[in-house]
Amino acid sequence: MSSPSSASSSSSSSSSSSSSDLIPNLPDDVALQCIARVPRSRHPHLLLVCKSWRSILNSPDFFSTRSLLNCMQHSLYLIVRVNCTLKWFVLNQNPRILASLPPNPSPAIGSAFAAIGSKIFVLGGSVNDVASPTVQVFDCRFGTWELGPRMRVGREFAAAGVVGRKIYVMGGCLVDTWAKSANWAEVFDPAAGRWAGVESPVEVREKWMHASAVVEEKIYAMADRGGVVFEPGTAEWGGVSTELDLGWRGRACVVDGVLYCYDYLGKIRGFDVKEGLWKELKGLEKGLPKFLCGATMANVGGNLVVLWEGKGNGKEMEISCAEIAIQKCSDGGLRGSIVWSDVILSVPIGSAIVHCLAVAV
Repeated sequence: MSSPSSASSSSSSSSSSSSSDLIPNLPDDVALQCIARVPRSRHPHLLLVCKSWRSILNSPDFFSTRSLLNCMQHSLYLIVRVNCTLKWFVLNQNPRILASLPPNPSPAIGSAFAAIGSKIFVLGGSVNDVASPTVQVFDCRFGTWELGPRMRVGREFAAAGVVGRKIYVMGGCLVDTWAKSANWAEVFDPAAGRWAGVESPVEVREKWMHASAVVEEKIYAMADRGGVVFEPGTAEWGGVSTELDLGWRGRACVVDGVLYCYDYLGKIRGFDVKEGLWKELKGLEKGLPKFLCGATMANVGGNLVVLWEGKGNGKEMEISCAEIAIQKCSDGGLRGSIVWSDVILSVPIGSAIVHCLAVAV
């Protein structure tokens, strides 16, 4: 028979062990798998449970477990210019919740954006009318900002695309010096942690880029006059087709190998690079307005997501969002069906959508 003191010690030890468990009476590895399955939008609530949960939710192991369990969710990250400042938001799925995010420490005009894994890279931009080489990195897992390796030259209104987990950026700089000319295009390898110049022919070196997209491992970048195509795998440069040039308006995105944007009539169209043709995305005639300006698009989990600016009350405007499932028809046509559509944000009149992109976390 144990003494009262030993029984008390045993009870205290058991209580201490139990309180240190993520979930009482469960091994921590099993508990971690349970917590990792909770939808991303509920993570702020999980952080309030206890210190051990807060610690595990802020660890790389937690997100590695979500990836292994195939529990990662695609979220839409939205940047809006409000009263000369940039505000960041994330639209989580299941349930749909819009949350504010910390803004980038050094906002700039005309930055390019790219995402690799769980990180968003904000590339350059103009600060006090001077193009900057600064790279700011937002870690979507932890909601934190850090500085990345600087580009070789300052850029504003450049084009960017990700191929093979490397960021390629081009344009947005004057080629008035040898250094700027040699580095009109650059590539960033996260594994190496540095930028390197990419050789480019003189004839493609336009200054301003107003849109870009990656289709079948090729980067398409649209300039004020025409556009360029770069294939990193072969290091080959070329021009975009006249058909693509004439039809590409605004901010586009790629879903299942087709590039989507809105045309001059405000309808969504898709460009099939293999056929070299624009096709109207049918089935949306009654569900969406005509996008004459202020609309942008993103691929979120294989669906086309469209955001646009609309009228609100006298002092505010509304930002609306629609998710569209796309089907390629047997006759070669494109048909869309609206999964959901709603107003997601009200902002002061004069605000504008800067960019949006999807990240899986």
